Amino acid sequence: MTWRTATSRRLPGGSGGDRFDRGLLAPMLLGAVLNPVNSSIISVSLIPIGRAFGAPPAQTAWLVSALYLATAVGQPVVGRLIDLFGPRRLYLAATVLTGAAGVVGALAPTLGVLIAARVLLGFGTCAGYPAAMYLIRSEARRTGRDSPAGVLTVLAIATQTIAVIGPPLGGVLIGLGGWRTTLAVNIPLAAAGVLLGALRLPRTPPPARPEGARPAALLDLPGMALFAGTLLSLLLFLMDPAVGRLYLLAVAAAAGTVFVVRELRASRPFIDVRVLGGNLPLLATYARALLAYVVSYSVLYGYTQWLQEGRGLSPSHAGLLVLPLFATGIAVSAITGRHKAVRAKLLVGAIGQVAACVLLLQLHSGSPVWLLVAVTLVFGVPQGLIGLALQNSVYHQAEPERVASSAGLLRTSGYLGAILASSATAVFFAERADTPGMHELTWFMLAVGALFLAVTVVDRSLRHVGASSGKD
Repeated sequence: MTWRTATSRRLPGGSGGDRFDRGLLAPMLLGAVLNPVNSSIISVSLIPIGRAFGAPPAQTAWLVSALYLATAVGQPVVGRLIDLFGPRRLYLAATVLTGAAGVVGALAPTLGVLIAARVLLGFGTCAGYPAAMYLIRSEARRTGRDSPAGVLTVLAIATQTIAVIGPPLGGVLIGLGGWRTTLAVNIPLAAAGVLLGALRLPRTPPPARPEGARPAALLDLPGMALFAGTLLSLLLFLMDPAVGRLYLLAVAAAAGTVFVVRELRASRPFIDVRVLGGNLPLLATYARALLAYVVSYSVLYGYTQWLQEGRGLSPSHAGLLVLPLFATGIAVSAITGRHKAVRAKLLVGAIGQVAACVLLLQLHSGSPVWLLVAVTLVFGVPQGLIGLALQNSVYHQAEPERVASSAGLLRTSGYLGAILASSATAVFFAERADTPGMHELTWFMLAVGALFLAVTVVDRSLRHVGASSGKD
């Protein structure tokens, strides 16, 4: 049975023919938003959790870092598994793990257990986005219409929409049942994901392998382990950089060196470093993702905490004030999404980040509400442009047969930026999220934003990404 036949039989409501199968959209979008909802909802939960366990921001920052540490390591690995075996089983297994993490988090008796739940949550949300990118590429191959700008835009808008819902939803849930409800929300979301995935996702045929060989023969397990060890050591150092922890950088360098040597010799490499090293435009996209998300997540976590402690707002009011950021992002994505060229989006987005940082420097404990709203509105413009442009860049720059793992590496780059943002927030808000700390964090964001702008200006390859036709 071919992939197309399997899909059409499982999806009686699908569009069929030469159109994207709309029956795939619901599981794709739900899987892809599980990580963003947990990223955004925690932003208004950090202060209540800290108060409940008597922990300062430097300790609760681990709730952010733990999720991204797990996901940064897991997404490329799961993405590679999806490239080889298809999305269905991995999507279902990961979604079940997300539900289990929700149960553990909702019942967590200590901060340590809650951090462990966030690690489980990170692994559980690994499959959604690579599965979505895999399905988009597969549908383009099936239909012969390699112009998925509309579907990619829907995916980008969905993740931003859930980010909009996250902070105010978190504020409402905290008001109704305390911070534990922000973890428990994963239980019904996971149940819906399992149901939709079981009903909608196609059964893909197993990949070809040598006669008598097990499926594991297709996997570069040593390469995956070395990759995980390299990234884990690096991220653990970045979470808490100190002279006494420099040994972690040495471990990362050693594991990374062995990883590269191994991948160059492997017949079925986990990451084809020879091809990746020759794809400089894709590497530049990963670098831009890291820089851009340092700024955006510094806003999400730093600005939201400052609104509560520096400005004296409640979690629900802080969540509502962040709402215009994501609402603007959604509107910008919807307006510009069908234009496939990415260079202008990245340039305007980079300038927008710098401008918004300048506005942040004007804030103080008595700043009027209109200025707080203005900050979030300005940040919303790059929010809507940059993520969409990066996603489109990877789709066009990656090898088609590795699009899921390449999408996973894009998310890993973003999570690395999120971890750096979380570490910076912990440094500048060591004891309290006050105004001087917010200004110091903003200067850091301004430097990173300026570097992102410079990297975008000098990259001439961006002129060719999606530029052949402006629209679908």
